[in-house]
Amino acid sequence: MFRVIILVSVVASLVDGFPDGAPADTCVKSRFNQPHHGQAKSQPLETSPYQVVASTDVYHAGQQIELTISGHDVFRGFFFQARDANTNEWIGEFLPSANTKTIPECSSVTHADPKDKTQARLIWQAPKDKQGHVFFTGAVVKDYGTFWANIIAQVPAH
Repeated sequence: MFRVIILVSVVASLVDGFPDGAPADTCVKSRFNQPHHGQAKSQPLETSPYQVVASTDVYHAGQQIELTISGHDVFRGFFFQARDANTNEWIGEFLPSANTKTIPECSSVTHADPKDKTQARLIWQAPKDKQGHVFFTGAVVKDYGTFWANIIAQVPAH
């Protein structure tokens, strides 16, 4: 009986994973943009039930761009970062919004709670002294063992 209680406790903790979002070091780990959930590996991108769409990939000084995550299934978490399309460097910052946590050190944003989500609307702000092209890359987590990583946000045709 004691072993059953321990096993149930361990499994429950694995399911919860990072309930308040990805840690800041997600940006610099060897598998950046990917959750570090034990032995779990990213699912093939073509099987993702989620769409990640940026309102544009062209920015002007101080401009805000909307990033939307949605899909046919609920998700529990996400981690996205903004990168300069020419240099691949982190750029700009995500603005705080409902149920998110920003990681300004690497121009990233993550979920702030483990609740089921049907959509997330994120706002990124360009640097006040630059213009150029940006892309958004990251992961959407359905549950601890099921996630899609290295997603690049789609941009509607102009």
